[in-house]
Formats: sequence, C-alpha cells, structure tokens
Amino acid sequence: MGKMSIEQLRESVRGAVTTPDDYGYDQSRTVHNAMIDKRPAAVVHCVNAGDVMAAVAFARENDIDLAVRGGGHSVPGFGTCDGGVVADLSGMRGVRVDPGRRTARAEGGATWGDFNAATHAFGLATTGGIISTTGVGGLTLGGGIGYLARGLGLSCDNLVSADVVTADGRLLVASEEEHDDLFWALRGGGGNFGAVTSFEYRLGPVKDIYGGPILYEVEDAATVLRSFADYIADAPEELGGFPAFQLAPPLPFIPEDRHGDPFILIVACWAGPLDEGPRALQAFHDFAPVVAEHVGPMPYPALNSAFDALVPPGLQHYWKANFVTELTDAAIEAHVRYGPRLPAVNSTVHIYPVNGACHRVAPDATAYAYRDASFATVIAGMWPDPTANEANIAWVRDYYEATAPHSEEGGYINFMADDDQSRIKANYKTNYDRLVEVKRTYDPGNLFHLNQNIKP
Repeated sequence: MGKMSIEQLRESVRGAVTTPDDYGYDQSRTVHNAMIDKRPAAVVHCVNAGDVMAAVAFARENDIDLAVRGGGHSVPGFGTCDGGVVADLSGMRGVRVDPGRRTARAEGGATWGDFNAATHAFGLATTGGIISTTGVGGLTLGGGIGYLARGLGLSCDNLVSADVVTADGRLLVASEEEHDDLFWALRGGGGNFGAVTSFEYRLGPVKDIYGGPILYEVEDAATVLRSFADYIADAPEELGGFPAFQLAPPLPFIPEDRHGDPFILIVACWAGPLDEGPRALQAFHDFAPVVAEHVGPMPYPALNSAFDALVPPGLQHYWKANFVTELTDAAIEAHVRYGPRLPAVNSTVHIYPVNGACHRVAPDATAYAYRDASFATVIAGMWPDPTANEANIAWVRDYYEATAPHSEEGGYINFMADDDQSRIKANYKTNYDRLVEVKRTYDPGNLFHLNQNIKP
C-alpha cells in the first residue's frame, strides 16, 4: 500500500492492527450509527500517542483517508472510512485527576462515563454531555453542551491544554501558552486540526445534584416551552437541564398505561446546595400539571448516564440542529406540531439552554462562535429498524424545515448529519476565515477531512 506496508505499520505500533483478513474486523470497523457501513483497509487500536502518530503517518504516506475515532458516536460516521485507516483511540481511556489544582487529564478515547467516575470521587466535574458513552474528544472539539454549561461553560471553555498529533506527524501541546492558534481552533473547530491524544480540563465543585425528568402532557407543550424559555433566561446558573419531546419508555415511575405515549418533559439538574433543590425546581412544577417525575438527589454521574439505555449501539441515526437566539411563538408552534410525532422511543428533541456562563465568553475567544444563542436545538432521529429509514429521516427533515425559519442560520456541529457540509461557514460566522488560516498552518493537505470539514 504505497510507501508504508501493513506489516511495517504493525511493527511500528504497540496496539493491534486489524485488517479485512483478521478476526474481529467487523467489530473493529463498527461505529455507533448502524446506518454507517464502511470498510477501512486497517484499524489501528491505539494504546498511546506513538500509535496515533504511526496511524497518521500511514495515512499520509499512502495518501489514503484517515478517520480518528474516540467514542464513535459521530452521527455522520466520521470515525470510520472506506479503504483508509482508522486511528481507534477507544483503548486510550485513562483519566488522571489533580484535586489540588482542580484539573483532570483524559486520554483521547475516554468517555464521559470514564471521566465522571474519576472526578466524582473528588467531588468535581466539568460540563460533559448527557449520554455517558459519548467520547470526551468529539464532544469537546465541537464545543461541548451539557447539564453544567450554564454554570461552568461549555466543555471547550474548560479545556486547559491538549496533546495533538498534527498532519506532519508532530505531537504538539496546545494551550494559551503554546500553539495558542491551534488551541483556539480546537475549542469548537471539530477534528479538523489533528488527532487529540489527551485533554486537560478545569473542574468545578459538583458531586451530587438534585434533578431528573418531569413529564407533562403534550397538550401543555406550548405553555411549558414558553415558561421554560422565560424562566431560564435569568435563572440561577446552578440550574441546568432542558425541555424535550419523548415517547415514554417503560419505566416504573411512568403509569403503565402511558408507556409509549408522547410527552413534553423537562430534564432538570440543580448543581447548587442539595437542600435548595426542591425550591430551585419548584418553578418547573408550576408550569403545568405534572404527569410523572423521577426527581431527587443523585450523584451527578447517575444523571449523566440516565438515558444511556435509550441510545444503545446499533441504532439508525439521522440528526439536524439549529441555534436559537429567541424561542419565538412561531418556533414553539413548529415544535408543538412536530415534537409529538416522534416515530420511535429512541428518537427525541432536546432544546438546550446555552446562556449563563456560555454567554460570558466572547464570540471570537474560541472557534465556537454562537455566544449570543440562547438555545441549541437537536432533532435526533434514532430508531432500530433500517427498513423504516425513509419515514424516520422524513420526520427529522420536516421538523427541521419547520423550525429553521425561526432559528439562526448555523447549528452546533456535533448534532449535524453528513449532508450539512454546506452550513460550515454559517456555523462559525466571523470565525470561519481564521479557522481556514489555522487549517492551512497545521493541515494544509486536509488529511483530517473526515469531519464537518474546514477546507484549507
């Protein structure tokens, strides 16, 4: 295969290299989205930064595609490719906490479950999504929205430094002090600039939270959405969570005769003093009559993993996303029209508040540009049956087209599908030209192009 053979690749790495002739190949090439069925020439199961450097060199010298896989949750399937090489970081999952400095360093293949388990022992956390099997890498590089964002900022706002393998094979440290242009781009610019082998985060004092899901009838959806938008605008920043549409799963706190029914719900997360939790969530109980709830004190990692069962590996995925500056009456009308039509219990719509600490970062301070957005909406189509793809994709697209006129032009890149490449410039607004310059500096040949791509 060109300048470097598979045999030479095997000899240059500590981890295993899986090819189509090897046992376990099908498992090695599989990603979270079962809609993606690609056949790489080799999967490098990296165990250290040297292995990542070797995989990058192999792709570069053979002029083939390079996919970098962390948690493997990329909806467009950017963690695999046809005929190229996959640098699979899922064996690099170590997390080391420095409680004195309130920092933690996570390897590039760590999940938020790995991260939270390590930091929770010290009563610390940082913003990290809502599904614990998500990789820290992909989430952070795209921005990083989660329960703690209003109080602590986005995941990328808490990034202190990153170890990065660049296209020319170097391992660089990116921080405010070193390669600050690269550090700026990594915070929201996605996987365009290199393979990150470790992330160092700033932590906040979060151990146990008060929260959980609160379900309302869909007939009250407009009232709940309007009330939530009004309340969260200046609510205490320790209060996180989001409104959502969901078919009721068969959980014991939901009346059995309502399993499978559509609901509007709020998933709440109060990260302040536990004894203030009931008072902090009282407003949510006043919005509309509550049908069912599972609210109380719990470890933060428990809430971060509470919905994992709804998003197992092997589902079909198709998502759309928009930023929203104001949740207008017209936008709410569109949500009320399409939200209750959820086609599968796995599918959902979340409307994440991204104000508070997120707004205190200047729009040009990081690559993540939408610092004026109040909400990030995701229409997440997820379903098990591939024969139902057409109907489920149609629901996502129809929903998106109904809400797009009432939203910003750009959206959160971590929530986008593979047919959203035309929105790249809009996603970064005035930061786009600067991102192109950083791309030209660190990846002029666009080796790292399996992403929401910024072309050099």
